[in-house]
Parts: sequence; C-alpha cells; structure tokens
Amino acid sequence: MADLNVNGKNVTLDVAPGTPILWALRDTLGLEGTKFGCGMAQCGACTVHLNGQPVRSCVTPVEAAAGGKITTIEAMAGDRVGQAVQAAWVKHDVAQCGYCQSGQVMSASALLKQNKRPSDAQIDQAMAGNICRCGTYARIRAAIKDAAASLA
Repeated sequence: MADLNVNGKNVTLDVAPGTPILWALRDTLGLEGTKFGCGMAQCGACTVHLNGQPVRSCVTPVEAAAGGKITTIEAMAGDRVGQAVQAAWVKHDVAQCGYCQSGQVMSASALLKQNKRPSDAQIDQAMAGNICRCGTYARIRAAIKDAAASLA
C-alpha cells in the first residue's frame, strides 16, 4: 500500500513498495500521459514532478514518493507554467512523433518554475536528460524561451 498525492488528490494504491511510479500511474490510476521509454532513466519520456522536482518515474519506486506530491502531464493544463509551456510547444510546432513530449513538457515546466529567465546553457542542462528522437531540440529551446517571456 502506498499513500500518495497525485495531481492534488490523495490516493492509496495497492501496489508493492518497489513498484515504479510510472506503472502505478499508468496501470493503477489510468494516467497514461506519462510514457514508458527506455526503463532505465535515460530518455526522460517518463518524467513527472515529485515535490516540484523532475524525476524519472520508470526507476523511482512509489515508496520514495510516500507522503510526497506527484504531478503528471495531466495536471499541466491547470498550471500557469504548464499552460505557458504547452502553448509555446504548439506555437513552435515542437512535437513531431510526440512520444517524448510529456516528459519534455514536465522538464521544461520544472525549469521555468525554478528559473524564470534561463540561458541557452541552463536550458540545455535542464533538458539534457530528455531525448527527442525526432531532433526538435532547437524548437524545444525556442519554445522554452517563448514560455519564459510569456510568464514574465
């Protein structure tokens, strides 16, 4: 059993303590916006926020989140920063295949919550753990800068 707060709602999950957050979200709660990519915390497709910090949910067990707050891509539409990032993603036509985008948006949102005016180097550092197989990195950087400007 795990007591968690997911997207502002308290939930008790009947899962083993070592179950990765990813599978608790997808299989138990039906929140399928968080994607499985590599399963080794290398691609970033599974990124969620745990207490405001981006984490790779494919390797983070639910026991590590006990008593914490998990935020998924599903909650970003109700978040000021998440809304700005998503709008910038659309404006800059970032998504191609789209598979990595929920993780990209989660990492970008976490960055902008901590740093209102990130430099290119800071963007690159914050996004380094997110792989886009379509190679839209220049669009991602432009969208993050646009989102930051819209939030200023």
